[in-house]
Amino acid sequence: MKALICEAYGPIDSLVLKDIPSPEPGPKQVLIEVKSAAVNFPDALMVQGLYQVKPPLPFAPGAEIAGVVKVVGAEVKHFKAGDKVIALTSTGGFAEFCVADAMRTMPLPEGMDFDTGAALVLTYATSLHGLKDCGNLKAGETLVVLGAAGGVGIAAIEIGKAMGARVIAAASSDDKLTLCKKVGADETVNYATENLKDRINELTGGKGADVVYDPVGGPYTEPAIRALAWRGRLLVVGFAAGDIPKIPLNLALLKERSIVGVYWGDSTRHDPAGHLANLKQLNDWFAAGVIKPVVSQRYPLAEARTAIADIAARKVKGKIVVVP
Repeated sequence: MKALICEAYGPIDSLVLKDIPSPEPGPKQVLIEVKSAAVNFPDALMVQGLYQVKPPLPFAPGAEIAGVVKVVGAEVKHFKAGDKVIALTSTGGFAEFCVADAMRTMPLPEGMDFDTGAALVLTYATSLHGLKDCGNLKAGETLVVLGAAGGVGIAAIEIGKAMGARVIAAASSDDKLTLCKKVGADETVNYATENLKDRINELTGGKGADVVYDPVGGPYTEPAIRALAWRGRLLVVGFAAGDIPKIPLNLALLKERSIVGVYWGDSTRHDPAGHLANLKQLNDWFAAGVIKPVVSQRYPLAEARTAIADIAARKVKGKIVVVP
């Protein structure tokens, strides 16, 4: 089978497309023919050796796939060959075939295509966990989403609206903000041309935001904290800007603000029941048309390296997928 392989941690352009043997599923695994694999920011970090998890070399990146079960392990009872599924794999997704743990595999919901399935779980489950479980977002509160046109940003906008919040989308271009308005944002901030703190305060009548969802970091985190309301919550989701900000802790003391980390991957192990409940909520919202992943571009497997480079350069709107 063909797969995009990382042979050594380093530049994204060092990834190579190779023919390798198809993997064999273990007793509690399934072998999936990959129909679509989502590209996520951690993929770009992982191949460069910059992610908190460093898989053994060599490996194929790609953590989120949708496809068709081809072979089931001896102990797997709830899937069979031919089933359409979504799976979280950590690695291995940018290939024609991939193995996944059966416990991290779920049926593709009725009416959902493979691209949407591949684009759904990681970003939407991260955003729901962040806003509900970590941020305690309430109906009527004001939510500011940084990096709002990216995968987790779009998910946070849609989920924030579903939870009854007023959503202010912040992104780096008017083109990106047009997409944010299309998926439901009430107001927008172009932080490339506007002062983020001042604009949030203006849009909230000086009160500030109740929750800031921050997958960007860099120079945007501190002004966002300064624009938090009394007992406002900053959700630390990631650092797409590249720099991990150093925050003066007096900003937390002032107005009793909270800085809360969001680590969805570990949360699924600490609270598996809560994770399953969140997945059910996402499926219900999808069936009702409340959420729908925006897949802005499809890349063939031969161009998967370009897809990873594009997401690393923050050129992507919504989600992009690799189609073997």
